[in-house]
Amino acid sequence: MSSLNHIVVFEHQKHTFDLKNKKEKEIHEALEKYHGNYTPFFKLIRNGMQFNQHVGVLKVGNTTIEILPKADTKGEEVWRPLLIDMIKTIWGFNVKTSGNADLKLKSNSILDLYFEFFVNELEFLLHRGLIKKYNKKEGNLYALKGALQFSKQISQNLTHQERFYVKYSNYDANHKLHCILYKVLKMIYQVNNKVDLKSRIGNLLLNFPEMNDIKITESIFDKIIYDRKNQHYEKALQIAKLLLLNYHPDISKGKDNVLALMFDMNILWEQFVYIILKRDLKDSGVHVKAQVSKKFWQSESGTKSKMKPDIILEKDNTTIVLDTKWKNLYGDKPSPEDLRQMYAYHQYYKAIKTVLVYPGEEEKLISGNYFKIGNDDSLSDHICSIAFIKTHENIKEWRKNINSFVKKNLLNISFEQ
Repeated sequence: MSSLNHIVVFEHQKHTFDLKNKKEKEIHEALEKYHGNYTPFFKLIRNGMQFNQHVGVLKVGNTTIEILPKADTKGEEVWRPLLIDMIKTIWGFNVKTSGNADLKLKSNSILDLYFEFFVNELEFLLHRGLIKKYNKKEGNLYALKGALQFSKQISQNLTHQERFYVKYSNYDANHKLHCILYKVLKMIYQVNNKVDLKSRIGNLLLNFPEMNDIKITESIFDKIIYDRKNQHYEKALQIAKLLLLNYHPDISKGKDNVLALMFDMNILWEQFVYIILKRDLKDSGVHVKAQVSKKFWQSESGTKSKMKPDIILEKDNTTIVLDTKWKNLYGDKPSPEDLRQMYAYHQYYKAIKTVLVYPGEEEKLISGNYFKIGNDDSLSDHICSIAFIKTHENIKEWRKNINSFVKKNLLNISFEQ
């Protein structure tokens, strides 16, 4: 149930605020400002907003707005843990990570999930020991170390001959990787509302050495090179990137900071189906590929266009193309645009079957054929199907539904030789 501190809505749903209420007005103004300055996950309506296909969490000051997926009639008590479990499946949170066999994330929202996972990773890094690097520094020392900077030595130490202004290398833990992690640690200390995490975050702040403050941009993460020495930092830095690049502090008031942790459900659904099939079909001789692009069109000036289906299943020179769609298809008639796209996949990937994959309340497969063009029978036996895979409130059962549906309805039919 929603409250002013925790608002729950579903994707594509509208939410309005009572602008006579001071706190609701402040939340509304912060979201208006966020919408104007950053890539929006919603559109503004009168006294509120309407969300789109993005789900996740918007945290405005002390108020958490949770946007959940909605593929059937199930309520928030079902879709909240399902969304969390989908993300765990895609990221691999439900397996042993960083040598920690007892990693058990019990979270009430996506934000809690990422905070808890970051805390687990940072506790592991501290236990293992923080890596050190050589850092270039300069300043006044009482011993000659490194290279003496003559101009600054003269300007700053003319009356202090006991000091040396030098540039030198220091081997310590104060480097870019730890500055990033420390910045996240301080940020979640301010933002976190989960009681059982507060003490763990406080302990980390006591034990993690204080680092220099650095300006965070996407390029700082792009320049990180992983090797054998720092490979175990990758998970923590991935979480750090996600949190820091989506955190927008309110400089003017200082209390309506916005943290947006949002995910496109179309992409989540595609990755979820792909990961499950990739894992569960690996011993069946079926090759599962994602986002295999082919050139589709080129202009006289050289501008190119490519096509890129979501998932491809291959076995014994036979190809099936899956295109995932996270939406309710009322009836059995997909859009003409989707059918034309699947027609092109038949041609360019020489697929014997193409399938539009939707979530559904019941398992169902509807197949259809393309009409032949004139005397051309080349596509008359090619099938474009609509697959409805039954959702389940238990992630393991949902995974079984996806796996068994593909094996029973697609592979056995198309790959039997």
